[in-house]
Amino acid sequence: MSATTAPVSELREQLQAVERQERRIAVRALLMRPFLPAGDDAFPLVRRQAGWLRDWFASETGWSLHVDRSHARLRKTPARPTDATRAARARPADPPFSRRRYVLLCLALAALEGEERQTALGRLAERILGSVAADPQLAAAGVRFSLEGRDERRDLVAVARLLLRLGILRRVDGDEAAYVAGTGDALYAVDRTALAAVLATRRPPTTIAAEHLDVQLAAITHEPAPDTPDARNRAIRHRLTRRLLDDAVLRYDELDEPELAYLTSQRSRILGAIEEATGLVPEVRAEGIALLDDRGDLTDLRMPEEGTDGHLTLLLAEHLVTALRARPGEPVPHAELEARTAELAQQHTAYWRKDATAPDAAPALAAAATHRLVALDLVLDTPGGVVPLPPIARYAVGEPTGAVTPSLFEEPGP
Repeated sequence: MSATTAPVSELREQLQAVERQERRIAVRALLMRPFLPAGDDAFPLVRRQAGWLRDWFASETGWSLHVDRSHARLRKTPARPTDATRAARARPADPPFSRRRYVLLCLALAALEGEERQTALGRLAERILGSVAADPQLAAAGVRFSLEGRDERRDLVAVARLLLRLGILRRVDGDEAAYVAGTGDALYAVDRTALAAVLATRRPPTTIAAEHLDVQLAAITHEPAPDTPDARNRAIRHRLTRRLLDDAVLRYDELDEPELAYLTSQRSRILGAIEEATGLVPEVRAEGIALLDDRGDLTDLRMPEEGTDGHLTLLLAEHLVTALRARPGEPVPHAELEARTAELAQQHTAYWRKDATAPDAAPALAAAATHRLVALDLVLDTPGGVVPLPPIARYAVGEPTGAVTPSLFEEPGP
């Protein structure tokens, strides 16, 4: 009996392990690309595990998931709607979207609603030009778009490439480079099902009367206030899990009293559910919690990272750790970081890219590195300077000495 039972048990365990791995790959894919086109390698797993995925995201985050033949759409409510550090990019290595590119993206989506099954980039440009000319509010907001310069054509191409990456457009003929050069056009097929799934808000934006952006964001992402203890606890769990999945660090001092009390009592349960579903490894410190991505495919911003910008960011982080030890809580002036950047550029002339060592490059390089550190929740950028936060101490060189805030290195509590 045992000889027969053992192989069956082993097979069951192997099948369960395969299923867990499939679910983990699917969860990671959706977190990295909440709008996942059918062409993505992980899409078949997402379709196969769709039922479990819907239940898990609904239970742990309060996010809904829609899956059909053309795409999967995880309708995320951002943990911090006003976080401006995660701009869209046409391709991973491309520059982040500017204000004008975002406006063009919205106008392009509106224009595609009125298109047939196919459209050309030139025709899309004409419709956007018409929308800009017909809307006095855009002019009043300083939005200009005439397609007279190559920069404006590049902006439109960046929008088209993002829509291609999302699977909303599929290139049929031509290419975008020819359009920028003025020597050709690009023809696209439009996936209307995917187009209809782009918007993921709690309320239609057209129903919001507020003019200030922060108020608009709060309104379109507003969730009804829970009216029972269980519902309130569930809402807190959703908020905490969203922060842990979305943000580099969840700091305890950012939580209100009910959130901190719930996290203290339910930390093992929350972190266990996340680790099981994603493979992310919790690092619990005295100041907060970070989820570490050992594989690196669930991280849009790495630290450290190769290249001039990544190296500079790491070196400035070390400088900020020294400042944190010497002047806890005090901002480091932007001029100090720019001067340090200029010094580092001279020290690493042989290894950094050529334009980084130009005499006037330091301010822009320091600002870009600061932006990366802000996105990683390691510093605050204020008018008075850059304030290093406790988690940045993990990038210190050697053992800490001198006047160090004890909580930076003490063992976390239960």
